Amino acid sequence: MSVLFQARASLLAGIATTIELFVASALIAVAMSVISGTLRLSSSRVVRLITTVYVEVFRGTSVVVQMFWLYFALPAFGISLKAFPAAVIALGLCFGAYGSEVVRGALASIPKQQYEAAVALNMSAADRMRYIIFPQALVAMLPGYTNILILLLKSTSAASLITLPELTFRAESLNQVTFDTIPIFSVILAVYFVLALTVSSLMRKLEHMAGFWRAKIA
Repeated sequence: MSVLFQARASLLAGIATTIELFVASALIAVAMSVISGTLRLSSSRVVRLITTVYVEVFRGTSVVVQMFWLYFALPAFGISLKAFPAAVIALGLCFGAYGSEVVRGALASIPKQQYEAAVALNMSAADRMRYIIFPQALVAMLPGYTNILILLLKSTSAASLITLPELTFRAESLNQVTFDTIPIFSVILAVYFVLALTVSSLMRKLEHMAGFWRAKIA
């Protein structure tokens, strides 16, 4: 444990990088899931086809391979990305594809009478979605988003494979020097657990707030 104490600065830097990676990729994932999930219900076949291709490609391929492609293969096309943006983009697009199904399912669960009532009030499509449909669907989305965000957090460790010095990368580097495998990875395991528990707790609070807000305006 003395080795871990001496290497605490390196591990803290790894934790900070992991959190930054998680937050940045989560923002992309949520944005992509909302956009693609909404567009998958579009009346346009072309729009539905484009969003379906996006979802199936990124959901059907490994996020590790996606990172490798962005970091190692993309330079062949004259575009070079550093490890951090490559990991953020790969994680964001991959988990955005998973989140798309959460959004689509939640929107599809809203009774048709809600749409009809909004149309009867002469509301535009954007206003219907903003004021009537999406606020109700949000409550149904949040449990699914909790699972996706926790999986995303755990998947940030894959960024170590493209040399991003996040928590797992730092732990592996420290282990290669000290060979104190059990204490190092026990601490890392505990750190990921605490981070996941924090995300879960925040999402439960958000679910409670969303449910209270929905009941208040109902």
